[in-house]
Amino acid sequence: MRGFILHAEAFDDIDEIPAHIADDDPAADRVVTAIFDRIRAMAQPPHQGYRRPNLTSRPLRFALVYEYVIAYAPDKSPLRVLAVFHGRRRPRVMAAILRGRE
Repeated sequence: MRGFILHAEAFDDIDEIPAHIADDDPAADRVVTAIFDRIRAMAQPPHQGYRRPNLTSRPLRFALVYEYVIAYAPDKSPLRVLAVFHGRRRPRVMAAILRGRE
C-alpha cells in the first residue's frame, strides 16, 4: 500500500475541525474519521480526485468529505495531503492557502 503523509499545516487543519463543529458533538468525530478514511482510500488509486484549475495550476487533486475539501498531490509517493479546508471558503482564500504549502 502506498500510504499518505500530511503536511504539518494539513494536520493542524484537521485538528481544528472539532472546534468549528463543537468539541463535544459526536458529529465532529465522524467528520474527522471520514476525512482520514477518505485520505486512506485516495492512496489507491491516487488520481481519483478532481482538479480545481481555478485554485492552482499545480497538478493537485481534490476530494470532498461532507463540507470539507482535501487538497493533495497524487504524484507523490506516499500521497501528500497539503490542506483540508471548509468548502465554503472563498476561492481566493483557498488558492492562498495552497500557494503557501509546498
